[in-house]
Amino acid sequence: MRLVVDLNRCQGYAQCAFLAPDVFAMHGDEGLLYDPQAEDAHRERLAQAVAACPVQAILVDELDMAAAAAGAGGGETSDG
Repeated sequence: MRLVVDLNRCQGYAQCAFLAPDVFAMHGDEGLLYDPQAEDAHRERLAQAVAACPVQAILVDELDMAAAAAGAGGGETSDG
């Protein structure tokens, strides 16, 4: 999956680095380092990091947030 962080929006709160340390790391107080091609194995932690970002600076392609939320909450979906 492809990961993009809007570094102009990022304020260095580091919630992502706490929740998904295999994908995100802080460099100093405000510099964020991340793996733009995150592995599928990190999908659940990455979804948590996206949700926890206070400024919503993290964007993920190919991550079905509804499925991640349903898996965490036990919700069901129907195909109509």
